[in-house]
Amino acid sequence: MAPDAETSSRPPAGPDVDPLGDPFLRTRFTPPSRPATFLRRERLVERLRQASTTPLVMVNGAAGAGKTLLVADWAAGLRRRAAWLTVDETVRRPGMFWAHLIKALGMAGVPIPADVGFPSDARQADPTLLNRLAARLSGDRTGVTLVVDEYDQVDPEVSQQLGFVLHHAGPGLNLVLVTRTEPLLPLHRYRASGELTEIRDADLAFTPEEAVELLERHGLRLPLAAAEALVDRTRGWAAGLRLCALAARRSPDPERYLKEFEAGHSTVADFLLAEVLQRQPAPTQDLLLRVSVLDRFCAGLADELTGRRDAEPTLAELHRVNAFVEDLGHSWYRLHPLFREILRVHLRERYPGLEPELHRRSAHWLRRSGALPEMVAHGAAAGDWEFTARALVDDLAIGQLFTGLCHDDLARLFADMEPGTATAESDLVQAARDLSRHDLDRGLVHLRDAREHLAADNAGPPAVQLSYALLEALAARLSGSPHRAEQAARAAGEIQREVPAHLLDRHPELPALLLTHVGSARLWAGHLEEAREALTSVTDEHGSASTAMARQESLAHLALIDYLDGWPDKAQRRVTAALAESERFGVPECADCGLGGLVLAAVAVERDELDRAQALLDGTPGCAVPDPVTAAGRSLVTARLLLARGRAHAAVAAAAAEVPADVASPWAQGHTALVASCAHLAEGRPDAAAEVLRDLDTEQPACVVGAARAHLAAGDRTTALDVLDALPGARHVGPAVRVRATLVRAQAAHADGDAAATRRLLTEALLTARRDRLRRPFREAGAWLGPLLAGAPLRELAAGWLEPGDAAPGAEPAPVLVERLSERERDVLVRLARMMSTEEIAADLYVSVNTVKTHVKNLHRKLAVNRRTEAVRQARRLGLL
Repeated sequence: MAPDAETSSRPPAGPDVDPLGDPFLRTRFTPPSRPATFLRRERLVERLRQASTTPLVMVNGAAGAGKTLLVADWAAGLRRRAAWLTVDETVRRPGMFWAHLIKALGMAGVPIPADVGFPSDARQADPTLLNRLAARLSGDRTGVTLVVDEYDQVDPEVSQQLGFVLHHAGPGLNLVLVTRTEPLLPLHRYRASGELTEIRDADLAFTPEEAVELLERHGLRLPLAAAEALVDRTRGWAAGLRLCALAARRSPDPERYLKEFEAGHSTVADFLLAEVLQRQPAPTQDLLLRVSVLDRFCAGLADELTGRRDAEPTLAELHRVNAFVEDLGHSWYRLHPLFREILRVHLRERYPGLEPELHRRSAHWLRRSGALPEMVAHGAAAGDWEFTARALVDDLAIGQLFTGLCHDDLARLFADMEPGTATAESDLVQAARDLSRHDLDRGLVHLRDAREHLAADNAGPPAVQLSYALLEALAARLSGSPHRAEQAARAAGEIQREVPAHLLDRHPELPALLLTHVGSARLWAGHLEEAREALTSVTDEHGSASTAMARQESLAHLALIDYLDGWPDKAQRRVTAALAESERFGVPECADCGLGGLVLAAVAVERDELDRAQALLDGTPGCAVPDPVTAAGRSLVTARLLLARGRAHAAVAAAAAEVPADVASPWAQGHTALVASCAHLAEGRPDAAAEVLRDLDTEQPACVVGAARAHLAAGDRTTALDVLDALPGARHVGPAVRVRATLVRAQAAHADGDAAATRRLLTEALLTARRDRLRRPFREAGAWLGPLLAGAPLRELAAGWLEPGDAAPGAEPAPVLVERLSERERDVLVRLARMMSTEEIAADLYVSVNTVKTHVKNLHRKLAVNRRTEAVRQARRLGLL
């Protein structure tokens, strides 16, 4: 190129008017200034710095995503020449676009020879002009970075022309497109060759940490947790965060405003309505407003709400142009959360009363499509309770109220069910909701109503009958009624033959829950082997998330059976497996009402790890109204811990705590008696200890060994050994029982002066206990054992694991509240602390003296004390005063 041509390369029409007669507005060639509150985000700037190695950069995001300011900030720091062009409605046509692009290059200091020329027609560009321009750029060793902002506004043919120029310009051109849509360029080729740098909406979203910095620049200080909630609500949308910050600065409580602001009536709403909704044609606006009632939607569901058949291309286009419609894959979409909030407010204003009808249509469409959880949500929102309850029961999905996966959502939705809804299905759903919260009284009322509806309807469809059987089994379990649970199980077995196989296959949680309830009821009845069989059939299944809670509960019950049979280590492994189920599938750890934690606490007592046992007991909240098995388990563990702490009186009170149930449990009765017997022994009353267990009708190995120990302590050696010889299933009992039985025999041999037999038996006990670290049986055995364990060779067998327990002799035992105090008992306790007499308390509370005495008696029992002064002292230790 000749030198004179190089110097005469300015556009012939001058700097302010293009050859097509349109004024060159300098704002089109100038990057926007960054406001004082602008936050440079180094992670994105670094991405753009690295983009210098790729000929094409695309920054693609929704309106207000922060695209333009990000690129402007980066471009301001470039060392090479940088040209800027902002496209608008005037510049979108090919001729106008290329005229302005050439002008932008010239203003950036790129020499454009006169022979390159300018377009002569606003509607098109001469191919020879594009050839000359590409050749000029390819020969420029310095190179130029060209930023085209608002590129989504150009006509489609511009992209083909720009692709040609970019390809032939080579290293002389680094093109940066700032756009709301995917450019019509051969992006796949650039991606495949590694010549494209992309920054998209997900990259542009602010992180919580960045949001904190941005808000600080607006004069607001927000904790990270609050920023996380705001980012979650706005999806890190830059404009949303800035608009929220500006509005919050005018609020007397900015943090609360950012947490609770109404998106539908805010500057955010104004922005989105103007920039997104009002840019759409009327049919598209109508579609967006209607789908705002949905968490997610597909074309078919959107068509159901609009009554048209144009949703598929409309949704695809809305996503393509970044109109806050997110593609979830598999043809499903969702709206940006803030946009959805705003649209719902706008829907109510534009179409009053339409929202419930949209929910109803959605529920019916989703019912046909098998999307049950979403169907329930929309049926509830529409207030169509009869349809919603029937759909849930007909689908056999009532068990999902107990799986821990969508339990909370379903329970919350049905909490608003109108009392007037009276069908078998609605009664069953309400019963399930109540029983899932262990509200037995309300659940039984609804079950009774369902039974009456079924009787009037000649038993009803099989799905309804099977759902009723499941709930009846659960109610029987919670009531402590094994016979009713067995009846329900038999009824369910007969009904299952009439239920379509595909329904049963779709809901494996139903039989799993049923067997779990029956297994728990059998355990309460003392039929441990039958309980083990039912529960094992649940845990042996290779289940999914829907059966995870049933498996967790079953494992916890099996752990309790193992503990009762004297297998603490096996019990601990079962609980560990139960916890693994909850972690694997994300179900609540307390799905078993804390039974697993109680078993771990019981195992810790056996190992004489008393502080750990107390921590486990305190950390197991359980249910407000636990089932009888769990309630009895808590009483048993509390009592065993109190015995180990040396609090015999409190242990008896804890063991005797009332467990509401239709029938008594043999194992619960047996262990209550065993605790009482051990308490008598601890307080030096061996005859009373033997008497407690003498007439107990039980074959539980632990109770049998306890009876033998009591008889031996009472001096009846013969009876003690006879009882042990008759121990039921002696070969199959666990080490915790075997060690205690062996210690009783060793004590008898020691009393007879048979040193060889004593050493042999103690050796056997130590070897058996060492594997499971069972220290508690040796602590319970009495003073006779200490000197024997101190001598060789028993000392070596005990070394390293049979150390002193956590509670050192003479240490004050940890206080334990056996049972929660009533409000009136607290009132009496406060007055006891003031040293008021019984008569004074009665007068002060306007009750009788006998009533006060009853309350004092209850206080003594619950606080595990014998005197008033001890009650006050214990209450202070427990923080009750």
